[in-house]
Amino acid sequence: MKLARVIGTVVATKKVDSIRDLKILMIQPLDENLKNAGEPVAAIDTVQAGYGDLVYYIIAREASLALPDPFSPVDASITGIVDQVNIEDVGIKDKKEIFKKDA
Repeated sequence: MKLARVIGTVVATKKVDSIRDLKILMIQPLDENLKNAGEPVAAIDTVQAGYGDLVYYIIAREASLALPDPFSPVDASITGIVDQVNIEDVGIKDKKEIFKKDA
């Protein structure tokens, strides 16, 4: 699960039947300090997110599991809207330890 900010929408004139009724949003991945991290990604919206929302998303094979048809050809899915982010200092020397790449 990764954090991102919704930065736009994608308009597709044709879609595969399994995602025809689903919205595609452009999201900007974020790091542990909520700063831009990498290139924007097109993701299927499963939670009715909107422009500017802070969201979490999943990628790769797991992304299609969030959809009605788990065999849909998608690489990223938005699976939640973030209300608040709190990072508490619990003796971790490097905050990056709590945002491991495989988390």
